[in-house]
Amino acid sequence: MKLVFSRSSMEALYRRFNRKEFIHPDPLEFVHRYDEAGDREVVGLIAACLAYGRVRQILKSVACVLERMHPSPSRYLVESSRTHLDRTFQDFRHRFTGGAQLSALLQGIREMLMEFGSLEACFLEGRRPDDSTVFPALESFAHRLRCTRPDVLNSMLLPNPVKGSACKRLHLFLRWMVREDEVDLGVWRRVKPSMLFVPLDTHMFRIARAFGLTARRQADLRAAEEITAAFRRLSPEDPVKYDFALTRLGIRDGVDIRNVL
Repeated sequence: MKLVFSRSSMEALYRRFNRKEFIHPDPLEFVHRYDEAGDREVVGLIAACLAYGRVRQILKSVACVLERMHPSPSRYLVESSRTHLDRTFQDFRHRFTGGAQLSALLQGIREMLMEFGSLEACFLEGRRPDDSTVFPALESFAHRLRCTRPDVLNSMLLPNPVKGSACKRLHLFLRWMVREDEVDLGVWRRVKPSMLFVPLDTHMFRIARAFGLTARRQADLRAAEEITAAFRRLSPEDPVKYDFALTRLGIRDGVDIRNVL
């Protein structure tokens, strides 16, 4: 399958790869294991925030966290104190993220649940009526997460949208929550897919440059904006539609981007 950047080629790629059977190995698989919306959004945020480094280690780290929060991660957080979270996860380590940082993230999620009832409701609190993208609401959402323990929660685990980062993992979380098809879960009903940004990591950045979607030299916010704008021209109501299928190229065994670009 020779790919060019056109609606027909992207749709062909979508039909080929946007299926549940291609989710593994992807931290999204953990979200699919839960039925309740509250658990799915909590698991999704944890899994997305830890989605850096080698995929095998990512899956191992996410599984380690969720095993301690079984069977309902959202209920576990609501019922847990700061002391309990600090103690439970004190030995956790995922690359540059230690137990203190993870506990701070979990406490931020807990505070959101206690105040708003759901992560979606907290996210919507930061949305303005005239917003055309998720960026302002995401900025507010990340700030609320961080302000519970700003001295502990570092940018490696929770990037700051206002500092020019592409915030790939936060946009990945939003894709999982907002879009709905065989892969993405559509947990959140009050955010439009048209407002999403492409979750831009080095792999997607390389693909986008091969297509000529950006001339940027870094996978930063401006590059994410340019790439999203290009996808929006193909799919105005759902510009992130092709993200999952494209990122299977070079990630899954036997699927090599060099064979299709």
